[in-house]
Amino acid sequence: MTDSLEQLVRDIRALQSPLILLVGPPGSGKTQRLRQLAAKLSSESINVGLELARLLAATPNNKRGFSAGELLREITNNHKTGGLLLLDNLELLFEPSLQVNPLDLIKRLAHAQPVVAVWPGELRGDRLTYADMSHPEHRDYSREGVVVFEV
Repeated sequence: MTDSLEQLVRDIRALQSPLILLVGPPGSGKTQRLRQLAAKLSSESINVGLELARLLAATPNNKRGFSAGELLREITNNHKTGGLLLLDNLELLFEPSLQVNPLDLIKRLAHAQPVVAVWPGELRGDRLTYADMSHPEHRDYSREGVVVFEV
């Protein structure tokens, strides 16, 4: 199964904004699939939530939203391995106080190098969602410009 993901990674390099989102229900093995890919590529995945939380803790509350995108770029620049970014645990990016568009941030990273990221939400038709509509962190995006790999 990982072979098809590896093939997809090779194929997306030709796209203008190569971004693959691993999408599936909780417990479907998205993180495991990302780790298997990392091992095959002699790389490692980035725990975005852990790394970003560490940097945001040192950032004043009133500057966190403004700094989140810049800090994410700093994190990914420090983890360049093999020209492919492997991102996991993106949930912190959905924190309303950060006032960022998580999918847009990841797409911008993909302009510089291919990205494979675990999407913490669902694919509903042609829409990528995160959290229920009644939840303050709810997001709903078109999957345009994104290659979805369902797990």
